[in-house]
Amino acid sequence: MSDRAESRDVPADVAPDAVLSVRNLRVDFPSDDGLVHAVDGVSFDVFENEVVGIVGESGSGKSVTSMAIMGLLPKRARIEGDVYFRGLPMAGMPDKDLRRLRGARIAMVFQDALTALDPVYTVGDQIAEAITVHDKGIDKRVLRERVVELLNLVGIPDPHQRVDQYPHEYSGGMRQRAMIAMSIANEPDVLIADEPTTALDVTIQAQVLEVMERIQERTNSAIVLITHDLGVVAGVADRVIVMYAGRAVEVGNVDQIFYEPQHPYTLGLLASLPRLDEERRDVRLHRIKGQPPSLLHVPPGCAFHPRCEFAHCPDPCSTEIPQLRALDELDHVAACHFSEEVVKLRPDDLKTEAL
Repeated sequence: MSDRAESRDVPADVAPDAVLSVRNLRVDFPSDDGLVHAVDGVSFDVFENEVVGIVGESGSGKSVTSMAIMGLLPKRARIEGDVYFRGLPMAGMPDKDLRRLRGARIAMVFQDALTALDPVYTVGDQIAEAITVHDKGIDKRVLRERVVELLNLVGIPDPHQRVDQYPHEYSGGMRQRAMIAMSIANEPDVLIADEPTTALDVTIQAQVLEVMERIQERTNSAIVLITHDLGVVAGVADRVIVMYAGRAVEVGNVDQIFYEPQHPYTLGLLASLPRLDEERRDVRLHRIKGQPPSLLHVPPGCAFHPRCEFAHCPDPCSTEIPQLRALDELDHVAACHFSEEVVKLRPDDLKTEAL
């Protein structure tokens, strides 16, 4: 199957050199209480050798977006929109073709390494299975050497012994690295990492991120990094997508997002972070008031307006859904009616003196 065999129907707005393109992705889940709008019109491109960070609070739609891309959502999920891998439309693709892509060309590091690994099989056997699914004729000796090599690549100590151990014999950080080894076993073009540093201490987090950087240098793969940790994004990402209530509310490169935020939600997230270079110690970190909305009943207009300090109600914030738009640079867009006001402020402007 050629990467471009089905690309003749690709829309004109899909970049021809993009490894992964998502267009107007919507995901709803029927429930007893109504329809859960988990993802609402998300679009983005990922290019070769690029790290795209997707950030936002829990429930913003980050993980559902990644699962929809991989085709791993349950059948009850209602999915609209398009996903293209190197111009090849994945929506409606036969299962056999999708399985050929998944794990080989597009791979995923799942959020909880302990539950993602099967406790009754050795770690080595599980990594080997990821290889043999796509290369059934590989020699057993070569296969074992490949698994040991992968464990060594991700920094597992004594890989020749560890290859025959079970998941419970690995620490949390080692299990996460083993999951990364499994995902890169076939050197995919796109690696989606869903919260790869969650529940790990900062030292192990740094090691996991170093592993991902080393892998990218070796394979030139594109990485989609899903996280709620802005510090992680600042250290490794090239571009950032900020999500709120299932929508992308701001998109830009790392410098634009961190130094010139144009959406109140992004500004609030940055103001809530402690800074080691802060000269004043008598300041209180900013707190975004309220709670994320229920995806069953997303507020009308801008979903962030009940928590926003810039909201002008009753309109337009509570009546009109703002679209992504650029103020100055075309590659920096935000979905806010009053981005011109937000961009004048810096995160430190929202901090107050400590009591």
